[in-house]
Amino acid sequence: MSGTVKRTYGSRSSRPLLHSSSSLDLSSSHVTPSLKRPLSEHLSFTNTLPPKRPRLVPPSSSKDTKSKMKSKPRKQPSQKSFTQLHFSLDTSILRTCSLCDLTYTKGAPDDESLHKAHCARVQRGMEWGKEEDKECVKAGVQESASAVRLKNGKKGRIICFRADVGKRIGSKLSVLLETIGLTLSSPPLTSEVLLASKVYLFLLPSITTSSREKIVGCVIAQRISTAMAIVSPSELAASSSNVPPPTATLVPVDTSTGLFCHPTPLPTPLGIPRLFVPSAHRRQGVASHLLNVVADTFIHGCKLDPRRGDVAFTQPTGLGRAVMDSWGGKNMRIYQE
Repeated sequence: MSGTVKRTYGSRSSRPLLHSSSSLDLSSSHVTPSLKRPLSEHLSFTNTLPPKRPRLVPPSSSKDTKSKMKSKPRKQPSQKSFTQLHFSLDTSILRTCSLCDLTYTKGAPDDESLHKAHCARVQRGMEWGKEEDKECVKAGVQESASAVRLKNGKKGRIICFRADVGKRIGSKLSVLLETIGLTLSSPPLTSEVLLASKVYLFLLPSITTSSREKIVGCVIAQRISTAMAIVSPSELAASSSNVPPPTATLVPVDTSTGLFCHPTPLPTPLGIPRLFVPSAHRRQGVASHLLNVVADTFIHGCKLDPRRGDVAFTQPTGLGRAVMDSWGGKNMRIYQE
């Protein structure tokens, strides 16, 4: 049995150790130039990232940061409730004048100027001056009555002309009719009505200027053919127990005041569609004087008597019916324009 050779660390042949001096000698004797850069140098150029810029943070004390960290999150404020606003036209903008009953918009220049002029005409009347007198001959203006005495002692005159007149007198009449329409809440008169009508004006001398006069009354007289007789209160009360009621066979004119008419048309030559007296000159007999002159002169050579049913009114207002009853009595009539 041949013996096995075992190799141990101790049995290895010892190699000569290289000392530092020998290494220096070798390096000095065999010097070769380095062709490649070291790995560390190569990586420093290729794989290094640019340095990051520092964040600019506003300076704050350490106490503030600690308080922010410790502070609890704020609660969101509750949403405010809003109120819907709107214009109250009845109370803040619209105004109704107690003197002329005209409703206008407060703060609107056009409405306020219109109200100022209208209110002055309704209270004191319009003026009649030299400019209108110069056109009287061409316009066919006639003086129907002179030196007419009122209850307060003042004297005036009544003039008459056609309602379809033009030029300056026609423009004056248009403004007057517009004022009357606003005051009475009545529609404007048609051209057909104006062609068959005459205008009667009561003029009083002006206090301030002697060459000017004031229009203190106006009546529009129209030629008509038929009208309806007014039912008296006694007839209305006597027939109230009948069935059907009398209102079923009568023509209602103003149910609030109990004004009814018989439907049968009756021959009537004269109609009064408009009657107006300014508020400062009422209760002086202006309307009665005007109506008397109209009844005497409307038809040339034929005097009309309202008590015989010769005169009729359109649907009157409260004051108009009072004048109609006091001047014409029980036989007054109503007609439609």
